Amino acid sequence: MAFKFVSLLRASALVSAVALIPAATAGLAAVDARSGPEFSKLMAVYERIKTSYVEPVDDDKLIKGAINGMLAALDPHSSYLDARDFENLRTQTDGSYGGLGLSVTMDDGAVKVIAPTKGSPADAAGVKAGDYITHINGKLIFGGTLDEAVDQMRGPPGTTISLTLFRSGRDEPIDVKITRQVIELKPVDWKVEGNVGVISVSSFSANVGSEVLDAFKQVKTKTGGRVTGLVLDLRGNPGGLLDQAVALSDLFLDHGVIVSQRGRYPRDNETYNAESMTPGDIAKGIPMVVLINEGSASASEIVAGALQDQHRAVLMGQRSFGKGSVQTLMPLTRDTALKLTTARYYTPSGRSVQEGGIDPDIAVPQISDPDLRKRAQRFYRESDLRGHLINEIKDDKDLERDRVQDPRFKMTPDELKTKGIDDFQLYYALQTLGRTVPQSLAARKR
Repeated sequence: MAFKFVSLLRASALVSAVALIPAATAGLAAVDARSGPEFSKLMAVYERIKTSYVEPVDDDKLIKGAINGMLAALDPHSSYLDARDFENLRTQTDGSYGGLGLSVTMDDGAVKVIAPTKGSPADAAGVKAGDYITHINGKLIFGGTLDEAVDQMRGPPGTTISLTLFRSGRDEPIDVKITRQVIELKPVDWKVEGNVGVISVSSFSANVGSEVLDAFKQVKTKTGGRVTGLVLDLRGNPGGLLDQAVALSDLFLDHGVIVSQRGRYPRDNETYNAESMTPGDIAKGIPMVVLINEGSASASEIVAGALQDQHRAVLMGQRSFGKGSVQTLMPLTRDTALKLTTARYYTPSGRSVQEGGIDPDIAVPQISDPDLRKRAQRFYRESDLRGHLINEIKDDKDLERDRVQDPRFKMTPDELKTKGIDDFQLYYALQTLGRTVPQSLAARKR
């Protein structure tokens, strides 16, 4: 049975938007006859390798290498998924595994941390986005494959692993010991500060929309129904399922476009709208802040862009990752598939977040991070990926910004620590909501 499963996943440790469609469709174009000579070159290389290489080479290795080479020439998010990658895909959306709780990618032969999962062993050990993992258990891993590094980091819960990290801003390597745990996908967490609810979403795996709805109900219960503000924390969220990004956005919107996607052909175009009756804005009349940073990608940017363009929330923090393309997952066999970039997505106002990301309405640096200033020079975003898609829309519209430097931004991490502030961005959001009359914050951009 043909079906469609649209998602924005971090597959092979990179954020991506994936739609699953049958391999054989009427839309597949025939190979241009002019491609024949080029295929002859490919076969000639294959035959030379088979007959003349210093060692025998398996066909599987050559074919997979040829496929990966073609896809790598396109963009960073198109790839070939073998049986192992399929299993990883399932794990990343609704499974669990024994490991550290890290999203990583390859950067010029080095393993680079995109983000640790909130509350994971890696997060508790102090691993940060942008760190390079140079050694695992004392063994240099530079020049290996991402799969090899991930295999070494995963393992039975309760076992210990040593990582050596290089962090921009630090002169010496950082050694950490981490005990593996079962990493359960628990993407939604909540707490109450005063009468302000704080809902944190670490990924967009299955059922996130309903879990955020439940979290908001618990916030209302905890405050006795007197919620004066709401913070939606999407920092470090790499993305996930598109339908869950739409579902979460719909919780806080009565009507209007949430996101649209446009591809090469009209059949690839689609628009997702808020459903006015189910359930409407669950936090109607409550001012709302959305926190984002350089680790907020893909599905996170869809939610942030929708709530920003629809004037439902004010965005605070730092510019997002900037991943605005959609990949289609095309099955080749029972356990292999092609993940191919087929469309771009756009916010309700027609903005593409590709490359540039989403700018916050109020830029708030995370000055409680002692390494912020030096690490900021090496923040890792979509525009840093080799072969990334170019943003074809040039938007010159200036977003609303604070024109005067807030004196609180000048405080040092040590000064903040003495005041009991370990998360300045969240603190700033809570302080802002505390000074805000209901309705006024979200209405400031109208």
